Amino acid sequence: MTAAHPYKLVIFDFDGTLSDSGEWFISIVDDLADRFRFRRVDRDEIETLRRRPTREVIQHLGIPGWKLPMIARHVRARFRDSAAQIRTFDGVRAMLHTLTEAGIRMMLCSSNGEANVRAVLGADAARFEAYFCGSGLFGKVAKFRRAIKASGLTPPAILSIGDETRDIDAARAVGIGAGAVLWGYANPETLVAMGPDKAFATPDEIVAYLT
Repeated sequence: MTAAHPYKLVIFDFDGTLSDSGEWFISIVDDLADRFRFRRVDRDEIETLRRRPTREVIQHLGIPGWKLPMIARHVRARFRDSAAQIRTFDGVRAMLHTLTEAGIRMMLCSSNGEANVRAVLGADAARFEAYFCGSGLFGKVAKFRRAIKASGLTPPAILSIGDETRDIDAARAVGIGAGAVLWGYANPETLVAMGPDKAFATPDEIVAYLT
């Protein structure tokens, strides 16, 4: 490997980073709002919400913290029934193949369920040496800590790659690199304004940076 970066392991997020599940989630959000009694999301406010940090969106919708685990479990169950409809973003499978061939270590951390992630990734699921999945929306710090321990590496040797502000916050909380993809849920300008260690506009840019 000839890369000048310090990273020996990449921890990927799933929804919005590898899988193009945003439209699917939007399609069920009104049902979630009615079931769990929070504000419905108007189509014309989606872009505004994408510019806000995740915690602000949750506050704006009036979702109390104690409901988040229940909502997350319900979403995972709904996703399981729809997994056959979910696709990865263009270029993601080629990226995973190239990173594997280059000897890049990869793990995956997601609030989605491991079975759901594997169902969407199919054969590419085997490219990840470990999965840290499930739990609530804000359980990523704990997942990162488990991944660090399992990796046998020090935090500065690890890069996380996600699509939301909470992914950057969690990476900083545990001292690993914070990478951001600009094609997922959060507005690209919002992510860049948080000053991630590296921002990627396409999967090819991830490959170019890491290999």
